[in-house]
Amino acid sequence: MPDQTLLAFDYGTTKIGVAIGNTLTGRARPLDILYSVTRQQRFAAIAALFDEWRPDRVIVGLPLALDGQEQYASLRCRRFANQLHGRFGVDVVLVDERGSSMEAQELLGTHAPDDAVAAMVILQRYLDAYASSPDAVKA
Repeated sequence: MPDQTLLAFDYGTTKIGVAIGNTLTGRARPLDILYSVTRQQRFAAIAALFDEWRPDRVIVGLPLALDGQEQYASLRCRRFANQLHGRFGVDVVLVDERGSSMEAQELLGTHAPDDAVAAMVILQRYLDAYASSPDAVKA
C-alpha cells in the first residue's frame, strides 16, 4: 500500500485534539487543539486542516467504558466520524481511545491541555496496528 497521510481526532464537545502521521514513517505527532463554539466553526477549522494536509484517511478515537462497552460519548464520536466521512469523502477508522488521556498526561508531565497529545496516542495505536497487519486496520 502506498504512503498515506493520516489525521487523527480526539473528539470532545468543547475541544478536539488533532494529530498527524503517515504510514511510511509509522509515527504520529500532535498537531493542534481546535476550540470551536459552533458546528460551523468546528468544520471550518477541520476543512482548513484537510486543505493543508490532504489526508488519505482519518482516525477518530472511540471512547469506550472500561469493560469495552459503548457509552453515550461513543455515539457522539460515531456521529462526528460519520460527519467527517460525509463532508470530506475520506475513509474514517474508529480506534479505541481508552487510557489515551492518561497516557498523554504522562507524556506531557504537566497538566497542560493534552487533547492533541491524546490524538497522537490514538493515531500511534493505529499506526502500530497497521505496521503489524496493514489489512487488519483498513476502514
